[in-house]
Amino acid sequence: MNGRTVRTSAIKTLLLFDIDGTILNTGGAGKRAMIQAFEEVYGVKDGFRGIRMSGKTDPLILKEALLQAGLPEDGERTEKFKLRYFERLAAEIEKPNPGKILLPGIEELILYLSERSDIIPGLLTGNWRKGAALKLGHFGLFHCFRLGAFGDDSADREKLLPFALKRFKRLFDFTLPLEHVFVIGDTPRDIRSARPYGAKAVGIATGTYSADILKEEHPDFIFENLQNWGDFLKILTPGRSEIE
Repeated sequence: MNGRTVRTSAIKTLLLFDIDGTILNTGGAGKRAMIQAFEEVYGVKDGFRGIRMSGKTDPLILKEALLQAGLPEDGERTEKFKLRYFERLAAEIEKPNPGKILLPGIEELILYLSERSDIIPGLLTGNWRKGAALKLGHFGLFHCFRLGAFGDDSADREKLLPFALKRFKRLFDFTLPLEHVFVIGDTPRDIRSARPYGAKAVGIATGTYSADILKEEHPDFIFENLQNWGDFLKILTPGRSEIE
């Protein structure tokens, strides 16, 4: 991740982005890699059939597949599965696919944020860290994020935010007020992951959930997409609210 020196006195905002459906789509590379790895390690074909992956952490998705297949959780086999998954993902994401894209406005926004001294771009994702690095690295963006919380930290997405906050404190040696922390994602689970802690929740309707469904979770802000990312930056003004 980005090792650029930042003056801590300048930092005013922490932005924590989800990856899949918010920053990018892999064109199914992640799911194909999981299916292949599951068959290789557990001997079950199409082991994720019927399991909805959107918004869930990787360890939770694996747990549901094991339960569906009637298989026990086993730490050693889990680690083997992860290694196989990362190998398959690295191969799958390189394959040409029209569905493999950065979502509207994201590249410009992230590159802009990475040059700001007062805004720290980070990650709050259900991906295992290595998977996040492979997906974002394919598009040349992983280095733009200063810190993150990942599926390695907890299978429960609603428990991830404290890990990101601890890493922020360790990196910059001060605690940012929660009203200056924004969790940005495309699923109800992303919005809920901000709620218990008092962080701002931003819904982006670029995944499998419509803006209307995301509004049911009462995010602080909501956007159809980030094509006009200048409008997104306006929400960083203290006291501004898009949704009453």
